[in-house]
Amino acid sequence: MTIRLPGAGGALRTYEPRTEPLAVTPGTPFTSRTVFSAAHVVADPFADLSPDSPAAVDWDATLAFRRHLWSHGLGVAEAMDTAQRGMGLDWAGAAELIRRSAAEATSVGGRIACGVGTDQIASGSLAEVRAAYEEQLALVEESGAQAILMASRALAAAASSPEDYLEVYGHLLRQAAEPVVLHWLGPMFDPALEGYWGSADLDAATDTFLDVIAAHPDKVDGIKVSLLDARREIDIRRRLPKGVRCYTGDDFNYPELIAGDEQGFSHALLGIFDPLGPLAAQAVRVLDTGDVQGFRDLLDPTVGLSRHLFQTPTRFYKTGVVFLAWLAGHQSHFTMVGGLQSARSLPHFATAYELADGLGLFPDPKLAEERMKTLLSVYGVNQ
Repeated sequence: MTIRLPGAGGALRTYEPRTEPLAVTPGTPFTSRTVFSAAHVVADPFADLSPDSPAAVDWDATLAFRRHLWSHGLGVAEAMDTAQRGMGLDWAGAAELIRRSAAEATSVGGRIACGVGTDQIASGSLAEVRAAYEEQLALVEESGAQAILMASRALAAAASSPEDYLEVYGHLLRQAAEPVVLHWLGPMFDPALEGYWGSADLDAATDTFLDVIAAHPDKVDGIKVSLLDARREIDIRRRLPKGVRCYTGDDFNYPELIAGDEQGFSHALLGIFDPLGPLAAQAVRVLDTGDVQGFRDLLDPTVGLSRHLFQTPTRFYKTGVVFLAWLAGHQSHFTMVGGLQSARSLPHFATAYELADGLGLFPDPKLAEERMKTLLSVYGVNQ
């Protein structure tokens, strides 16, 4: 069987899908790395909403996808930007997501960490930003999940100096019940975060970020760096206090960063591990045996797909993630909260399908082919 796929110029090309998926099975917990997959939410396709209405979530399908990730040994990073925080999912929806996912994690023994932000306010004073953070931190801690202190649009707007960041984060870390993960999300993921940590100069911003950690090393489990800059992440990693982990959020360079070098390595908290979950888990188990080359042999070929999904404008990578979840059979439809399924082009989807199929990511290649043909027909491409 073949399928005709459109290219960027509009011409159709013939592609022959693979007939068998990559053979992967759930296995033992990881021993050499701590690995989280940021997870997407599944929209309710039958909700009668406008694009700017509060999100309607299909809770059964959303939680089933998290069980899928846990079954392969991955932790779930919940209510992060992959779950469309600030791009369709408001704080009320995120709070419900945190409660439900944390309870599900407890019931199945899965590891979970949840995003803490300030998205219940659009803007405010530093005191109001602190209060918003505190409200969300309290909810996450009450749920029994680990907290991930996310970058805040409101703080970026309210802060006038690096000292404002030191004060706000210091206040939050002093009251955190357990060590948290600090998340530095770059402006390629959210333009409103330009100049975070008090400077558009990344060297100066890095120094402030590290000053926050150095002042409270006992309250920081680790950092997640999402700057798509491997050299900077390695530099930050080498400057961390002893015992503070680096969780790579670099969806362009993750194999080399996780593999590490003679001076250390990164753990992982990645949006690309949403579609790559089983394959990524298998690769980490190979790494657990000390086989770095085997790990790279499995994970390096996935970088092309990741770079495609996360291409500029990077913040719309969620569309490709949900598209692949639909093709893989994890949900029955290709609909997203906020109508974000419209954020990428048909040629983009076609390339994503071809790359993912080539990697063997679809448990049922025939189902993926049929669904891809359905989408193509909606756009007027006849097979």
